Amino acid sequence: MTDVLPVQRALLSVFDKDGLLPLARALAARGVELLATGGTKQALHAAGLAVRDIATLTGWPEIMGGRVKTLHPAIHAGLLAVRDDAASQQDMRIHAIRPIDLLVVNLYPFAETIAKGAGYAEAVDMIDIGGPAMIRAAAKNHEFVATVVSTEDYPALLGELEARDGHTCRAFRQRLAQIAYGYTATYDAAVSGWMAAQAGVQTPRHHMSAATLAQPLRYGENPHQKAAFYVDALGGGGTGLGAAQQHQGKALSYNNINDASAALEILSAFPRSSGACCAIVKHASPCGVALGGTMRSAWQKAYDCDRDSAFGGIVACNGAVDAATAEAIISVFTEIVVAPAIEPPALEIFKGRPNLRVLSVPVPSNSTLPHMRQVLGGVLVQERDTHPLRRADLRVVSQRRPSSQEKADMLFAWQVVKHVPSNGILCAQAEATVAIGAGQTSRIDSMRIAIFRAQQRCETLRLPGPCLGGAVLASDAFFPFADVVLMAADAGVRAIIQPGGGRNEAEVIKAADAAGLAMICTGMRHFRH
Repeated sequence: MTDVLPVQRALLSVFDKDGLLPLARALAARGVELLATGGTKQALHAAGLAVRDIATLTGWPEIMGGRVKTLHPAIHAGLLAVRDDAASQQDMRIHAIRPIDLLVVNLYPFAETIAKGAGYAEAVDMIDIGGPAMIRAAAKNHEFVATVVSTEDYPALLGELEARDGHTCRAFRQRLAQIAYGYTATYDAAVSGWMAAQAGVQTPRHHMSAATLAQPLRYGENPHQKAAFYVDALGGGGTGLGAAQQHQGKALSYNNINDASAALEILSAFPRSSGACCAIVKHASPCGVALGGTMRSAWQKAYDCDRDSAFGGIVACNGAVDAATAEAIISVFTEIVVAPAIEPPALEIFKGRPNLRVLSVPVPSNSTLPHMRQVLGGVLVQERDTHPLRRADLRVVSQRRPSSQEKADMLFAWQVVKHVPSNGILCAQAEATVAIGAGQTSRIDSMRIAIFRAQQRCETLRLPGPCLGGAVLASDAFFPFADVVLMAADAGVRAIIQPGGGRNEAEVIKAADAAGLAMICTGMRHFRH
């Protein structure tokens, strides 16, 4: 048997009818018999195409509000028939079943339905049954049947039929089958994930990830690594970077997307109502975050934290970027600008830097999607670190209580330090980061880096010493010893916020009291490995 087979009968059953009529007309022009279900049949009939209702094959009308229409042996035998198997062919003759050579199906929009906030009953109604069953049957039988599940593949199908005079080859059908199984798997994963959330199941027996290809990437973290960007199918691709509009600049890279995501996660803790917020991110780690009266002033404060690291970084804003902020941003080499809106004058300014990638992206609220990390042999899944810090949980353990400004700075620093790789040390003043020590295996080394950065900042801005005079410090985990507290005090830190609870907490508090520091314990740590 040749692997190149003619397409003589096609079954069409689509919810998304974009491109349906041109496809059906092209098939009909080749003499392909068209079979269709309710809404699809009506659309084809209204367009003047000859189309056969599948009820004439099954002998059954659509029942139960359309829930049952294709679940019938006349349909599934036509899709599953093994054309070169004598027993299959005999069954086909006995039951007067004719083969189906092409299946064109797309499913009820489940993910899009829940993304718009549909209620439980409406969401359940959008769980497709007959569609996935037909797709799986046809894809399994790809030796004989072509399965198309996306309007994106209509041109490829028509191109194949044109190139092969109304036939399809096995390699083409196999590629379509792979797409089909990925499509149904993603669909089922979206349903499973939603159902787990509805049922309050935190650790489902089977964890499934639902994602759809957004774009292939030139490479991954390094040029020798292949990569691609997939968007969350459960959110309909309409959240976070899946909803980004790129106004200019080169295509996004793997590292660009990773850094932009890190920046958006930082901004999610600072809604526009909290003031203008700007975050500058490099290698997925903040190198400057600040609140300001204007976006321009927020950018300046964030940039002044660590001007060296900001070079080639990503600038993210929680509000519209205006002309003044755009002028400031382009004064420094920047890879990407991310904001919920870019004002037209700012867009004109950015055009002067054509390689600068400019994205408008809705700033998400704290995401409820799980954080996943692949490890050898499995996947680690956890809740995102978005647990709110309640003021009632704050415990002042020092003799000196923090001032209102110190407390505001401490709460700001605590929101940001969770985004700093452990062991994380972050110093802030006037609701802006002034020094960050990140990603060291020793907390002492992180403190040394923070002090070094603070010294550089003071030299650059010509500020008087000490380098952290009047600043507050946030630590992502407790202090095992008093050493970092003493180093911070010597550098000018006046208040510290940390989880507390270490074995030597009494020693740590004693050191803070001796140095006149205010200290708050939160009872919560923020490891970020």
